[in-house]
Amino acid sequence: MIIRNAQMDELGDGMQREFEDEMVLHLAEFSPPLFKVIKEEQLREAVRFGIEQADKYGLTLRGPIRLYLELMLLFGSHFDSDPQYSWAGEILIDKHSVSQMQRAEWLYEKILDYQEKVSGPDGANTRKALENLLVLARNPITYSPNDFTASIRQEMHRVFPQKTTYIGKEDVTTLIKAGRAESSKYHLPAVRGETLMVVLMFAFGHGCADDLLYPWIGRTLRDEKIVNPAARADRLEKKAVTWLEHVLDLPQEGEQT
Repeated sequence: MIIRNAQMDELGDGMQREFEDEMVLHLAEFSPPLFKVIKEEQLREAVRFGIEQADKYGLTLRGPIRLYLELMLLFGSHFDSDPQYSWAGEILIDKHSVSQMQRAEWLYEKILDYQEKVSGPDGANTRKALENLLVLARNPITYSPNDFTASIRQEMHRVFPQKTTYIGKEDVTTLIKAGRAESSKYHLPAVRGETLMVVLMFAFGHGCADDLLYPWIGRTLRDEKIVNPAARADRLEKKAVTWLEHVLDLPQEGEQT
């Protein structure tokens, strides 16, 4: 995630296909587990989406665009509006007072801060959190609807304490509210479905239901062949377990999750 001077040139229409090719190759190396799952064409769609989103924030230089795409892989394609990463949105929308290179530098500094305080050395905290999530996905907990928010917030802290501490109680609560609303949108079973959507958003970003990087989530939620809400939740839980098992099965040293 280095913003090189060689990448300062403006990305014109004629260069977009070449840049797409370059970014698909780069992001495949940036996150091998993800690339192995979604393959080249799906990743290319995500790259195109990211380029369009970056342009909305006035990011038109190759370096800042590349950084935006890397942020998508780190935090989900909709990180710019995710309450878990409110700092990113605040920096991105400040396009009239500072240059895009300055905003890219600020984003980069925040990423370093996040990695130090949340991810940990070589991503050790993140890996431990994924292991905790796998246990939770295999053995879902049933919460009382009366104290759901407090209970699921406590469980999120147990799974990934560094992340919930960094985000803060208010934004964690906002994420939980969004997860419950998303569960209702797809008519998932009460409490169980809400828990599932909150956990998925916590792991893959609040826009995971529409994220091109995790198409299995949206496909399962919208699969018309699954008419029973409980069966839909079952399928989604199984797919989440499969994804987590796949990621955790890869070598730890130097991997990107």
